[in-house]
Formats: sequence, C-alpha cells, structure tokens
Amino acid sequence: MSLIPYVMLWCLLALVVLALALFRKLASMREDALIHIGPGEEKLIPKQVEMTNRLHKIDAWGKTITVIVAAGGLFLAGIYLYKAL
Repeated sequence: MSLIPYVMLWCLLALVVLALALFRKLASMREDALIHIGPGEEKLIPKQVEMTNRLHKIDAWGKTITVIVAAGGLFLAGIYLYKAL
C-alpha cells in the first residue's frame, strides 16, 4: 500500500491552511481597530461588525482545518513508522 495519495491530500490541506492564513492577513489589513462611539460615527459600526464576523468565520475554518491537518499528519507518520518497523 502506497502512502503517496494520502500524503498528497495532506499537503493539499496544508496548503489550504496556508491560503486561509494569507487570506485572513489580507482581510485584516482593512480592519478598523478603533471603537467608534462618538457622534457621527454610527455609520461605521455596521462595517466593523461585518468585518469582525468575517474574521471570526475565517478563524473558525482555519482552526478546524488546522486540527484536521495536524491529526492527519500524525496518523500518516504513525502508519509510516509502523510500516518501517
């Protein structure tokens, strides 16, 4: 049994994690980190809430896929060591 297809799938998922990290970094560059509570700033609040929700979704997907990649990598390493011994 060859592990090459499984390793390739694992690499693809790892690239997805890296792409999500880059996407989050680029999305957070447009984030306004100031809290707008003064008069005339009410129109900025919905934009901040939308950006925060978007970043939370990206973070949730990133964490989920990262756990899958880590578990898959450990599983593949275990199979490789079992076959090697």
